[in-house]
Amino acid sequence: MPGAVVPTVRIQAEDFDIAAEIAEMTQGRADIGAIVTFSGLCRDEAGRLAALELEHYPGMAEAEIGRIAAEAVGRWPLQGLTAIHRHGRIAPGENIVLVVAASAHRQAAFEAANFLMDYLKSRAPFWKKEHHTDGSQGGWVDAKEADDEAASRWEEGVPKRN
Repeated sequence: MPGAVVPTVRIQAEDFDIAAEIAEMTQGRADIGAIVTFSGLCRDEAGRLAALELEHYPGMAEAEIGRIAAEAVGRWPLQGLTAIHRHGRIAPGENIVLVVAASAHRQAAFEAANFLMDYLKSRAPFWKKEHHTDGSQGGWVDAKEADDEAASRWEEGVPKRN
């Protein structure tokens, strides 16, 4: 079913099944030669973190992720693109984010997934608060400079659609 790719974007409290997301994207498709996935998990920060609380502004977060995903579809020849981001209280070891990029060839899928994750980390409107194992609450986590630097490389002449 070739044609214009419409990215799938979901923000949800529930966990997701990576294999099911890949199966849904590839079912009945013979034009896909590469699937690249990235799944981000909550870390325990050396045993210090009991949970990470993620908040978002409903509507705004979906729109911004949709905009970034649409840009990825415009940059690379993709057959599919899915971005799922969870919100709520997430324990160490649990899934936070999933990106699935499908293309005829691996390079486009790798680059699109990398692009989307760089922008999700630096520009998607989510706020993170730490809950520590000692029962205390940490502050809201600031964005990391490294995430901004990673996203900025896509603005510096990275080749677009092949």
